[in-house]
Amino acid sequence: MNQSNDIGILEKFVNTVMGVKPGNKQQSLNTSSTKELDIKAVLVYTLGTILQIGVMVLVLLGMEKLTTLIDSNSSLPSWVSTLITGLFFGLLSIRSRIFSLLDNTRSRTTYDQVIRPRWSPPPLVFPIVWMIIAVLRVISSGLIWQAMNHQFLVLPLILFVIHLALGDTWNTIFTVEKRLGAAVPVVILGPWLSAILVTIIYWETVPLAGIILSFSCVWLTIASVLVFRIWQLNGSEPLYPLKLANVEK
Repeated sequence: MNQSNDIGILEKFVNTVMGVKPGNKQQSLNTSSTKELDIKAVLVYTLGTILQIGVMVLVLLGMEKLTTLIDSNSSLPSWVSTLITGLFFGLLSIRSRIFSLLDNTRSRTTYDQVIRPRWSPPPLVFPIVWMIIAVLRVISSGLIWQAMNHQFLVLPLILFVIHLALGDTWNTIFTVEKRLGAAVPVVILGPWLSAILVTIIYWETVPLAGIILSFSCVWLTIASVLVFRIWQLNGSEPLYPLKLANVEK
């Protein structure tokens, strides 16, 4: 009984930190009566991602000006800018979706409802792993920031926010809109591929940062295979967003 309570408390804590809502069993998966490409959805995803990247790049610029101001103030300890930078990277890693115009609600609904392979992790594993990855992102990005003389508008960090934006867009497609087919190429060409690219750039800049971040590549590889298998087990709909006849909000 106590063990069950402990698991429940842990699950509530992890989901609260990561902003994950419990699944809604009353909500059904989207159904489609046509194989027609939803051009509007493609445009919305593309524009939403581009705008999110633009906003986050502007935030990087603001952080660079802020930390430069702090570093130039001799009355402030040198660790102040490091602390603020760490908190900033923590915010980006856990809640990058606050910069997105798309619906990026984190929910277990889709994952709870779909047919999953036997080896699929239980729902609680995902927020726990993403918490670990968030910490690793903070550490690795902090190392890059230090190596780049406290600059934010540098290629590694710009690629990092692009990676986060692509992940948020994938979340909209899979978790929110339940487009299992479109989620397959997006997760491969978006979060997975960009994670590998960011890790390589981090490693070339600071090898230790690349090594630390490489865990996210391992996890995203597992997640990509899982998304592919879920797609196969649930009807293998076309690998593009379909016009939906019934959309549950």
